[in-house]
Amino acid sequence: MFAEQLRQAVEASPRAGLTHVSSLLWRAHAAGSIADDDAQALAELIEARKDVPAPGRPVQRRVGSRPRSSASMARRRSWAAAGHLPPTVAARFTLGEQSVLAVVAAEVRQRGRCSLHINHIAALAGVCRSTVKNGLRAAAALGMIRVNVRRLTAWRCDSNVVTVLDPGWLAWLRLRRAGVQSKSCPARILERKEGAASPQKAAGNEVGRQPEARFWRGSGGPG
Repeated sequence: MFAEQLRQAVEASPRAGLTHVSSLLWRAHAAGSIADDDAQALAELIEARKDVPAPGRPVQRRVGSRPRSSASMARRRSWAAAGHLPPTVAARFTLGEQSVLAVVAAEVRQRGRCSLHINHIAALAGVCRSTVKNGLRAAAALGMIRVNVRRLTAWRCDSNVVTVLDPGWLAWLRLRRAGVQSKSCPARILERKEGAASPQKAAGNEVGRQPEARFWRGSGGPG
């Protein structure tokens, strides 16, 4: 009876548990609960189970890319085109990473730092968590930002604090904070030219509209 129970345990036990079943077998054999023939048969069964190779992990086949909604793509393009990154900085990152860094830059411009959670940044930028991590990691490797990890316990962390270190990027954000566009922006140049020339042009037009003064000989009218 006990030998049959051990046989069932050997057949149902995983590979990691066969060593424990083998120790139970030989302790039962030493106590006289299992005959020699049954113990030999069970030992051979255990060795046969150990020789069976462990099943490999199933191969995940990827078909196409991750589906993206039109709303997330719109947010991604909107953040990337919002002008929170200088062209020299934006050229080093993908569109998704640009939207992530634009969200961070907007927070830094308003509050001096970005302490949003990764999920919050991903939702705003229209990307996934991996894109947020990749963008922050790449920018930190280039020395453009600093990411401070706020660890609460051994297993829990608060949101990271991201600050911008790149001097050109900081100057760009200061200009945006003051409401000044880039000097190379054609609309800004045209606005300055028109604003500077309009008072003089208006004054010149007014002078040009005044009738010319005519001086007549003598005290009478023309004659």
